[in-house]
Amino acid sequence: MKTLSRLSLALGAGALSMAAWAATPASAADAPPAVQAYAQLHSNPAGSYTIDPDHSGAQFSIGHAGVALVTGVFSKVSGSYTFEPRDPKACKADITIQVNSLDTFLPLRNEHVLGAEFLDAAKYPTMHFVGTRYVPRGPRGGVLHGELTLHGVTRPVAFRVHLIGAGEVSYLPKPWGGYLSGFVATTVIDRTAFGIDAFSAGIGHKVRVRVDVEGVRSSS
Repeated sequence: MKTLSRLSLALGAGALSMAAWAATPASAADAPPAVQAYAQLHSNPAGSYTIDPDHSGAQFSIGHAGVALVTGVFSKVSGSYTFEPRDPKACKADITIQVNSLDTFLPLRNEHVLGAEFLDAAKYPTMHFVGTRYVPRGPRGGVLHGELTLHGVTRPVAFRVHLIGAGEVSYLPKPWGGYLSGFVATTVIDRTAFGIDAFSAGIGHKVRVRVDVEGVRSSS
């Protein structure tokens, strides 16, 4: 009986020891690394910027057959912009998109859209927007009016512009790092106004456009 009592006490002590071990927090070496929170930067966005082509792009959507939307992207966007919230007259933009950077996620469709019936990239290799007048709608956005040249035709276009963030990003190496800002600009254009009117009964006339730009502020 004494032996059984000693065994029970030993088992009980062992169980308490195991329970205490299980309740002890894992050591710092065993704990997973903390996940840092993502936050937008809200420093002063004023200044002139060169667009970072590696972190900028354009996308669009257009009606197909009256039942759905087809989307596509242009991956090569370059240019510059100036944003002065306290002086809207100083705001401007000069943006170029390489038409051959189109991707509609179907090679056969890419070839068709880049051909003579639609964008005619061989004849018109770029589309170009020059922003000439900015109308603020609050501290973080407004409407940028300008001229869009597409398919050899120039028409007035207005983009709704929204500031995403701005600030010093020192952990990125050149040419990406530095004092950065980013904007998203959206508009709707009528493709037929630019002479792109093929398959007008089966493909929408209105094209929704979104341009995302990230820029590096010039040091001067």
